[in-house]
Amino acid sequence: MQNQKLILLDFDGVIIDGINEYWYSSLLACRSYLESREIPNDLNLDQGISEIFMELRPYVKYGWEMVLITHEIIKKQDPLCNINKNIFIDNYKNTCTQTLKKNNWSSALLQESLDKSRKKQISTDLHKWIKRHKPFNEVLEFMKKAKDLGFKTGIISTKAKEFTTMILKNNNVIPDMIFGYQSGKKIDIIKNLSSEFNITCFIEDRKKTLTTILQDNQTRNIPCFLAEWGYLKKHDKINLPSKINLLKLKDLELLLAK
Repeated sequence: MQNQKLILLDFDGVIIDGINEYWYSSLLACRSYLESREIPNDLNLDQGISEIFMELRPYVKYGWEMVLITHEIIKKQDPLCNINKNIFIDNYKNTCTQTLKKNNWSSALLQESLDKSRKKQISTDLHKWIKRHKPFNEVLEFMKKAKDLGFKTGIISTKAKEFTTMILKNNNVIPDMIFGYQSGKKIDIIKNLSSEFNITCFIEDRKKTLTTILQDNQTRNIPCFLAEWGYLKKHDKINLPSKINLLKLKDLELLLAK
């Protein structure tokens, strides 16, 4: 099957802008499913999206981190704000680890709280939950055209597969394969797929993920593209490795000529 061409895409930030949903679902997770004395009793779920949350979103790899960040923003004492945010950003991974320990949480616990939050919304008002996600229409059209031209398409997401599938179905896009966080690390998924398919491109908005792929002997020749429209850190576009191509929405269809 290695002659079969396969296009791989990340989901959040590449196919969907879900920033409204991330914030609301994280707030709901904090209020309803997280044990913390620091959470205000009068927490407003309809408050506007925190600018600090948006600024930190490009650093997030897994969904549970969004719950942690939201907790740190809304907590009663010493909340995350413009004064101390750079300390958090500069030591992002260590700060997340320390915050887990301080609150006696695990990443699995926070992920479970986020999944429960989403399931609650879906069971209450699926349409409203879906509307919190804004698709990049150019990417949806690109995927449909790719399928018409005989390409296989695959989605590798750090969101639960069931949620990714619901959003895509609502937008009338049915990829050939969907991998959620339950499927493991992206690099391992791609390594397995590379032995079966001719992967013509991988579109992702995490520079570090693309770098990891290019550093592995089995996947280093896969064409990697950094989605310019995604959740990028301020300096992600600067000094890109030669094998990581910065991709604009208007240039998507050029990938189908490969």
